[in-house]
Amino acid sequence: MSRTGKLCPGAGEVRYLTSLLAGAVLLPVAGGVWAAEQQGSEAAATDTVTTTTTAAASGSDSSRLDTITVEGNRLYDMLPSEQAGGYGVDAATVGTKTPAALRDIPQSISVVTREAIEDQNFDTLDQMARRTPGVRVLSNDDGRSSIYSRGYEYDEYNIDGLPSPMSSITGSVPSLSPFDRVEIMRGPSGLFNSTSEMGGIVNLVRKRPTYDFQGHVTGRYGSWDQNYVETDLSGPINADGSVRGRLVIDNSDTNGFVDHNDNKRNNFYGALDFDLDEDTTLSLAFLRQHKDITVNNGLPANRDGSLREYRRSKLFGADWNSFTSQSNDWIAELTHRFDNGGYGRLAGRYSNRNADYNYAFGAGGPNAGVDDNGNASLMGLGGKADEQSVALDASYSQPFEALGNTSEFVVGTDYKRYESEQEQGRYSALPGFRGVSVSDFSPGSVPYTDVLSDARAGAQGTNNYNDERTTLEEYGLYSKLTFRPIQDLALIAGGRVSNYRQRASVDELDSSTSDSRSDSSRFTPYGGLVYDLDDHHSLYASYSQVFNPQSSTDANNELLKPRKGEQYEAGVKGSYFNGDLNARLTAFRMYDKNRGATTASGDTDDAVALGKTRIQGAEVELTGSITDQWDVIAGYTYMDTEIKRESTAQGDGLFLLMPRNMVNLWTQYGFEGGALDGFRIGGGVTAMDGFSSSSGVDAPGYAVVDAMIGYDFTQNLSGQLNFNNILDRKYYERVGGLNTFNMYGAPASAVASLRYDF
Repeated sequence: MSRTGKLCPGAGEVRYLTSLLAGAVLLPVAGGVWAAEQQGSEAAATDTVTTTTTAAASGSDSSRLDTITVEGNRLYDMLPSEQAGGYGVDAATVGTKTPAALRDIPQSISVVTREAIEDQNFDTLDQMARRTPGVRVLSNDDGRSSIYSRGYEYDEYNIDGLPSPMSSITGSVPSLSPFDRVEIMRGPSGLFNSTSEMGGIVNLVRKRPTYDFQGHVTGRYGSWDQNYVETDLSGPINADGSVRGRLVIDNSDTNGFVDHNDNKRNNFYGALDFDLDEDTTLSLAFLRQHKDITVNNGLPANRDGSLREYRRSKLFGADWNSFTSQSNDWIAELTHRFDNGGYGRLAGRYSNRNADYNYAFGAGGPNAGVDDNGNASLMGLGGKADEQSVALDASYSQPFEALGNTSEFVVGTDYKRYESEQEQGRYSALPGFRGVSVSDFSPGSVPYTDVLSDARAGAQGTNNYNDERTTLEEYGLYSKLTFRPIQDLALIAGGRVSNYRQRASVDELDSSTSDSRSDSSRFTPYGGLVYDLDDHHSLYASYSQVFNPQSSTDANNELLKPRKGEQYEAGVKGSYFNGDLNARLTAFRMYDKNRGATTASGDTDDAVALGKTRIQGAEVELTGSITDQWDVIAGYTYMDTEIKRESTAQGDGLFLLMPRNMVNLWTQYGFEGGALDGFRIGGGVTAMDGFSSSSGVDAPGYAVVDAMIGYDFTQNLSGQLNFNNILDRKYYERVGGLNTFNMYGAPASAVASLRYDF
């Protein structure tokens, strides 16, 4: 099975934006050549290390060094993006353990800075992901969406390199107020996270306490009664600043553009940093996130798969739909800088989450979707989810001199344990709500039903009750070497040995229990190279691998062997203006093997590992600050998927929801001097091809335009107006089955904000 790449009616918009984006990438490359000529005397020390050097003999090329004294990695002390400002950073920690220059990481990485987050009013990770190049969001309520890259869902998110599960069913998609920046790696990264999905890694870098007092208060109000208040305070606690603290509290509330779709979130983040001595720091942090949502699960389609015309505010569910969740994260970190330039880190994260949900939505069945008379049915779903996870990591990195150049190695060990329990039940059709008129339906007409309680009791019409418990435990040893045989070439090799244990247990309503376990060890290799063409451009290539344990069982009640994923990637990266502006052109090919498939019997407990998929594509991205006043985020993504051997229609059908072509563009410019001094303007476009679901529901492509204007009233007080979907484009941003998950994108809206900095 292969996807078709149908272009939307607005395909000309996509092609035009693609041409603009290609020009936006090529212009800085040309500028980089000019800059290289002007900076011919600049020493070509590697971006990843700081070195003390002695130049070659008089008259020789000063970029060639006679001696190198290793002092350590300058990026260990990289500035947070909130202090550096702008949209560009020159380094990242995702997939590397220790900070490395973006040009020196032979994989695709995007970094969204604090300023970019605030300019576009992103409150949650899924809001941000919708406008991030190369990332696809299957929308749900904010904080409950599914985030994809290269066709695969991100099933974890890291905080400072420490992972924990992320899923829409637990509402664990995080809010962004506690974080300085978001680092997104695309593609497998099994070296440091072997039992994860192929989409890659999302790493959220915490806001840290500061040596100087700083703080701000932000307030926003907008369409659909959106309101948001945030307080962020940071500074020293004792006289010499060796103990510092930070506190971030935010609260948001919106009615949403869909009827009854209220969404409330509040977050608390507290952090303490202790300088035990001049080289050793202990960091402690606590993060609490709470959500209270009236669920919207989308609209039914027609039985032939065509999308029906509704008003965008329509809720096909009950006004008592509910979803509440809470997550707590405790984080501890100890770092030490050694006299020999080495850097050691010991860190841990404990997370617990719980969620309760009870709601009505479009039902399936033989007449799924809206019938010829405009009728549909309502299904009920109720459940509870509890998760606990532990992640520990200890690593040591050391720059060293070899062959007259500076190289670096990282060694470490980690441990993670995920435990989850999910109890769930459903009504195939709520009593009295089979064949209701879609046109006349009112959410207030549905009597309250406790779906989970009814399913536990085996009430007539309920089905699929189960109580599932899973445990995944993994120990790992890893090592990575970045070796420079010559100054312009970095050879990167690494490996990981993992031992994982997995258990899945399911209790059914008839008191039957299925229990299965597996215990295995795996070696995960990694390799790459980076060749510096000049001071601004590098060629790179890499091979990465990952495996993903599955919870499906075969006819002998044995867990299927893990899926195996691998990726080949190559491209060119550019870095300009001291790393403030970064560009890349990437080509990739991925293979996914052993995805679980049900046999001809259709029994979910009789699965085999046979699925095989090939995904390939290309990406272009430009991110950062072109000048001190002009920032840009731009990207184009092309993806092609071929199913070599089908697994399940549901699993393989996810690839149909991934558009073949996607374009993201956002830019802002701040005026200095003259009549417009203090003003900032911004705008952007998100566009994609048409896409479809495995149920045969097709959605046309679309392009959405957003804009922003801001003004600095004083040095401390600034205001901003954000206009979203300013052309009021009516479009489906997600399609699903004939019965549900067909969801409109938000109509035109406006949000006003004020920020006061202390």
